[in-house]
Amino acid sequence: MMMERTRLREMFLLEDDVHFLNHGSFGACPGPVFEEYQRIQLELERQPVRFLGREFRERMAGARTELAAYLGADADDLTYVPNTTTGLNIVARSLRLNPGDEVLGTDHEYGALDRMWSYICEKSDAHYVRAPIAVPLTSPDDIVEQVWSHVNARTRVLFISHITSSTAVILPIEALIARARDAGIFTVIDGAHAPGMIPVNLDALGADAYSGNCHKWMLAPKGSGFLHVRKDTQHLIDPLIVSWGWKSDEPSSSQFVDYTEWQGTRDISAFLTVPAAIRFMEEHDWPTVAQRCSDLLHEYVPQILAATGQPALAANSPDWFTQMSSFVIPTSDWQGLKTQLYDDYRIEAPTIWWNNKTLLRISVNAYSSADDLELVAEALEAICR
Repeated sequence: MMMERTRLREMFLLEDDVHFLNHGSFGACPGPVFEEYQRIQLELERQPVRFLGREFRERMAGARTELAAYLGADADDLTYVPNTTTGLNIVARSLRLNPGDEVLGTDHEYGALDRMWSYICEKSDAHYVRAPIAVPLTSPDDIVEQVWSHVNARTRVLFISHITSSTAVILPIEALIARARDAGIFTVIDGAHAPGMIPVNLDALGADAYSGNCHKWMLAPKGSGFLHVRKDTQHLIDPLIVSWGWKSDEPSSSQFVDYTEWQGTRDISAFLTVPAAIRFMEEHDWPTVAQRCSDLLHEYVPQILAATGQPALAANSPDWFTQMSSFVIPTSDWQGLKTQLYDDYRIEAPTIWWNNKTLLRISVNAYSSADDLELVAEALEAICR
């Protein structure tokens, strides 16, 4: 077991002198996957006309098909985007909100997407409502009721994270999606952190729109994400970039893909490398690796909490988090804390100002070790003392 963990750690390209506990922000690509990425980029440069012209559609279709199989979806309902923020902007800018309509989110959502919905609602004189979800989290049913208590006759969109960015908790989206569908409310899911960390079956979830990243927990190169939209709601989606796919001269089997896939000249190598990332995970039995990482994080949660002297955001259970967890730190200088951890301890981990609290988010992946988490606990004990 230890030998396998060491071998996997050596496959990543991370600097040796940094305790990298921030997989959640931008991911980390294993060497074999990154080599395939560079091989594809070189192929593009050697014959760009063939690559981006004659072979574009076939190559992208192949990459979509493999990603769709991994995510439990139909390839015609899936399109590649650079990141989750782009995917959700496509959806948000497509929806027609009227004055007085409401978009319902929570106070655990990613800041960039809070800004997106605020912008969209200001443009249409609608309202973005953020339902508070109290911490510590108690039960999934309580969360569903806390969110649903803010639904009313004006609610048009339910926006919620599968795994939250700031607080790093798994939310009960299945029950909320089902309830929203019964109420005729359009569901938009921020799945930035879910694929590769927890099982994701898009067709089974049934959200109207779900966008996630491949370059985080799926280990693909930076700039690879996806947008999935249910077949019966795809007619609502406009292209964010209007190009040759709109009213295409050579339409494919999916107007949704035609509208969103071709955006002019761009490097699609990261998208085409996603199948290599999926194969890497399959070859290394990634569910077992992910379980090992989750077990390691859960083992050290009590020690980290003891060092901070603060209550947990949720119970120390895989029902609430697996490979990523956030901790309350007793300081208002959240930026200074991040700098101190890096400068004094070479710990790379994000600090977040959330609901008047400083959070430290710790991510654990195949390259992480008990020494990394031991150091976090020691550093926090010294800093908090």
